[in-house]
Amino acid sequence: MRALVFKELGPLETGSIQELPSVPLSAGQVRVQVTASGVNFVDSLMSEGRYQIKAPVPFIPGGEIVGRISEIAPDVANVKIGDRVFAPVGVGGFADEVVTHARRVLVLPDSLSDGQAATFMQSYATAWFAFTVRVPLEAGRTMLVLGAGGGIGLAAVDVAHSMGVRVIAAASSPEKLALASARGAFATINTSNENTKERAKELSGGGVDYLYDPVGGELGETCLRALGEDGNYIVIGFVAGIPRLPANQVLLRNRRVTGVDWGALVGRHQEENQKLIQDILDAIGNGTLNPVEPIVYALDDAIQAMRDLQERRIAGKVVLIP
Repeated sequence: MRALVFKELGPLETGSIQELPSVPLSAGQVRVQVTASGVNFVDSLMSEGRYQIKAPVPFIPGGEIVGRISEIAPDVANVKIGDRVFAPVGVGGFADEVVTHARRVLVLPDSLSDGQAATFMQSYATAWFAFTVRVPLEAGRTMLVLGAGGGIGLAAVDVAHSMGVRVIAAASSPEKLALASARGAFATINTSNENTKERAKELSGGGVDYLYDPVGGELGETCLRALGEDGNYIVIGFVAGIPRLPANQVLLRNRRVTGVDWGALVGRHQEENQKLIQDILDAIGNGTLNPVEPIVYALDDAIQAMRDLQERRIAGKVVLIP
């Protein structure tokens, strides 16, 4: 098998494509010949050793894969050889084959391309968990989505719009904003040349009800002030750094701050998470949700793909094709 391997966690350029022996199957496992591997911001963080959980080395990044099952253990009955499946493998996905437990794979609907299927999970599961469990949305309310041109932000726009929420999308380029508009945003803000806070307040008639923030940094801190009465700041991530939220701005207008850690659900509540993923697949299958078709890189260009995503040169999602 071929895979991107980091012998030590550090700069992305220290990783390399290597030939490795195939992993033998154990009870309950399947072998998947990978046709697409999703690339997420967290992959570069883990590879560089900057994630809150340090991965053991040697390390193969990649948490989402799509492929065809080529081998099954004798005790596996829920899937068969030849099935096209999605698997949330956590790590090890930047490879041309993956061994994983059969209980983790999901047979895919024909409505999803390999690229869409390999890139929907982390983004859509985060938004779905946020909007159905952590902060159940009310139709007719207004939401400001920061980083709306990236995978996490686009999924939030898509899911919130499908739930009847009026979405204002904020991103740094016309290309990114066009993707958000295509997924239901009723208004957009170009963060490169507009005052995001003031424009959001203007578009919402005084203040938004929800702020979905995978960006953080100074933009996140500033946009806290765009929340209206009883507004909820939904904390997703910190691409631009961890914001320093002034407590007085939370107190004012009875604002709230809610953290969203979908990864904790995956680790501690497998059955609940499987249902969550199936609910998303059902919504995609019936046309309620519309994941973006990702930009394609070869597996050999995995480091460049992570770097481009890290430096925000990508509008939408990224997938590796072995």
